[in-house]
Amino acid sequence: MLPDLVDDYYLNLLDWGSSNVLAIALGSTVYLWDASDGSTSELVTVDEENGPVTSVNWAPDGRHIAVGLNNSEVQLWDSASNRQLRTLRGGHRSRVGSLAWNNHILTTGGMDGQIINNDVRIRDHIVETYRGHTQEVCGLKWSASGQQLASGGNDNLLHIWDRSTASSNSPTQWLHRLEEHTSAVKALAWCPFQGNLLATGGGGGDRCIKFWNTHTGACLNSVDTGSQVCALLWNKNERELLSSHGFTQNQLTLWKYPSMVKMAELTGHSSRVLFMAQSPDGCTVASAAADETLRFWNVFGAPEVAKPAPKPIREPFAQLNRIR
Repeated sequence: MLPDLVDDYYLNLLDWGSSNVLAIALGSTVYLWDASDGSTSELVTVDEENGPVTSVNWAPDGRHIAVGLNNSEVQLWDSASNRQLRTLRGGHRSRVGSLAWNNHILTTGGMDGQIINNDVRIRDHIVETYRGHTQEVCGLKWSASGQQLASGGNDNLLHIWDRSTASSNSPTQWLHRLEEHTSAVKALAWCPFQGNLLATGGGGGDRCIKFWNTHTGACLNSVDTGSQVCALLWNKNERELLSSHGFTQNQLTLWKYPSMVKMAELTGHSSRVLFMAQSPDGCTVASAAADETLRFWNVFGAPEVAKPAPKPIREPFAQLNRIR
């Protein structure tokens, strides 16, 4: 059970890092679960006046983690030493519900509608501000190349921002402003086998999964799922997409791409499945729902054809199980 899991569609409270550690925020506390040995530890409990925690996101190294707070601040933690490295302040005016790393740039999205790029290596960390949303930014994802950022908001808007096309005159102008969704856009997933393909999901008034060519801004397909789309994940090994849903079935649905034929419906949660995270090997999916349960699904399985072994992570996370 997950007591104190905040039942809020706009937050992002679950993330699985490259070192095989799952982070989940329950109320004002962030817990870490090491999937390699099953150990659990507490990373941080923030003060009541600063909490609850509104977002968590692992850095690519699987060691450092960003923690967004209700009070507009973002804390950076070293999970191996259980030490807070710094607090990012002054960027947002209200809670930070979405986070996305791009190497040393931490992008933060706030209830104030602002998106801020923070260079965590330097004292004056705010290096760019993207203004395009008029309501809370609830979805943020960088493409694998690090060139394009997708942002979704409670204003029903999807923006694509492109770092390579930024000019000195307007470095923070969106590349595409996409208005086809009719409800909040939280679920965002970049395709692992086609760099300019983005899947997005709409909230309860929209219920659609849409596919976009982010170079041209064209909507390639739209599928009405029949219920609120809370999260999306691509299979890293096969052409499949997993969606998690709210009312009325609170299910996970596995789709074949591009036909969007339903391959499986995974039921068991009794409330909306707000958050999903994928293991580093791509095989296992964790889902956390408003029913205060965390479930693990071997939905993607092992790849049919053996893939070359991944490069070892430079900073192994073996220290985690020694944390108090």
